[in-house]
Amino acid sequence: MKRDGPIAPAQPELNAGGYSFSWVGRIGLLIILFWALVALIGPWLAPYPPGEIVDWDYFGPVGGEYWMGTDYLGRDIFSRILMGARYTVGIAFSAVVLACTAGVLLGMIAAVMGGWFDMILSRLLDAFNGIPSLLFGLVVVAAVGSSIPILVLTLAAIYMPGSYRFARALAVNVNTMDFVTVARARGEQTGYLILREIFPNILGPVLADLGLRFVFIVLVLSGLSFLGLGVQPPYADWGALVRENIEGLSLGAPAVIFPSIAIASLTISVNMLIDNLPSKIRDRSE
Repeated sequence: MKRDGPIAPAQPELNAGGYSFSWVGRIGLLIILFWALVALIGPWLAPYPPGEIVDWDYFGPVGGEYWMGTDYLGRDIFSRILMGARYTVGIAFSAVVLACTAGVLLGMIAAVMGGWFDMILSRLLDAFNGIPSLLFGLVVVAAVGSSIPILVLTLAAIYMPGSYRFARALAVNVNTMDFVTVARARGEQTGYLILREIFPNILGPVLADLGLRFVFIVLVLSGLSFLGLGVQPPYADWGALVRENIEGLSLGAPAVIFPSIAIASLTISVNMLIDNLPSKIRDRSE
């Protein structure tokens, strides 16, 4: 048989335990795991205490002694990035888990129960979702302070309504399928329908949504820190490191470049992983 044209080569994939990863997804996953490891053990690997002034030359260049240069006070920026990973990754991860857990659970309950519960909850969260996220964060943090628990709860509250709407839309579609109708006809309770029938069939899109919201939370947290309302001194996340050293941007100082690269690498790698999730997760029917 004559072919009409050349066939594009398939993207190489790695298969582990039935989960097929493309190379792009694997690279994204490795970067995410790297930053997660840095968040856990980075402070013990730092060559200098993050708050200690180690160089009399502010905005010092990259060198053998200071791998990423020094900041506006002469502190080692490499040590501060290692410490900042704990706050950026830790706060964002805690907030996205809290937001998606509450949003997905409420969304599935609303889809199964329907009626007045679904209507009232949806209207309340729609009204809350209409508030600009950064504006809401600014108001709350400025009013009650910017401690780490407040930041986590504020970021979770900002993104929980969106997670609810997404999960509810998925759950409503699954709730009308025959296997859910059969389970309801044989007398299964609401908890069973949610955990055994609906949740496994929306898991893939929910994981993708969780990853996207993690990216948004990292960016909002960095924005709050850039405005001075995030993690407070002497501690700093990556957004605070950019704000502290913004005056060095005109000088091409590494102290402002490397924290920006850290933020970009984390958010881009999450998107790379989401776009290349294994087919076993994307399609639960396989």
